[in-house]
Amino acid sequence: MAKAADPDFRHQLTPELKAMLDGDASLSAKWEALTPLARNEWICWTLSAKQEATREKRRERLHEEILEGKKRPCCWPGCPHRRESARKFVDA
Repeated sequence: MAKAADPDFRHQLTPELKAMLDGDASLSAKWEALTPLARNEWICWTLSAKQEATREKRRERLHEEILEGKKRPCCWPGCPHRRESARKFVDA
């Protein structure tokens, strides 16, 4: 049985995202301007893909969309680790 959602859950920044942020000062500044919950949504969204190729595409999209000023991933129901209503997106 899957663990219940925790409203205080926070994902750790992945090495890939850290390298991306370290390599782009503009992206890093916009990332830091996001709320902690918004950053958590982006991290969860990138991690939720099952294949590395999809995770890479999501990291590229994260890079583009944050630089464009987007605050959260489009069409994402929210981190399923934080919200019971999004639990269907977590593997049991």
